[in-house]
Amino acid sequence: MGMPCQVNSILKLKRSHDFPEPLTLGHTYQATKPGYRILPMDVPIQLVDEQWLAHADVVIRQLTWEDGTTHLRFTVHRCYAAPFCVKADA
Repeated sequence: MGMPCQVNSILKLKRSHDFPEPLTLGHTYQATKPGYRILPMDVPIQLVDEQWLAHADVVIRQLTWEDGTTHLRFTVHRCYAAPFCVKADA
């Protein structure tokens, strides 16, 4: 029996859930995602909202799996001057 998981290269968070507002450069935040996720650690990746608007680059510092949930701790590496769309059909 295999373990279901997703491999993600972008951190997508709902603005109504774990999306950090305001975003503060250098600040560390926590979030949870349903299911088991694999994300790059210690390198900048884009933080997007549910509309696929990119707001910042973040660095995943800690990733743990527990009870079908992925728990993340990430640091804001760079904030964009203005959000921009990263998905053509969003």
